[in-house]
Amino acid sequence: MAVRSLIVDDNAHFLASARDLLEREGIVVVGVASNGAEAVRLVDELRPDITLVDIDLGEESGFDVARQLAGAPGHDGSEVILISTYPESDFADLIAASPAKAFLAKADLSGRAIEELVERPG
Repeated sequence: MAVRSLIVDDNAHFLASARDLLEREGIVVVGVASNGAEAVRLVDELRPDITLVDIDLGEESGFDVARQLAGAPGHDGSEVILISTYPESDFADLIAASPAKAFLAKADLSGRAIEELVERPG
């Protein structure tokens, strides 16, 4: 069964590129959001298996959005994976303290990487 995902990023070009890439590699992208409020609404509505959340959402923090999603009604069974153009080492402590399952550098984004993270124990 294909992994169902939601992508949260404030960059429209990245959203389109990531959606195209992941769908070509077998990941079902059920929706995209550009801010936290939209992400919470879509997680409740679409109930994705995973939500990819950019750490830097312009005026919002992806860490705050990850916490909002962890408390969202549709979150049961849905995991947050934080993404960024910055290396994981720049945010290691914040990532560890967040409710996110994992971190994935945008440069490493692929269907295989998503599947490996989803299969990895909590």
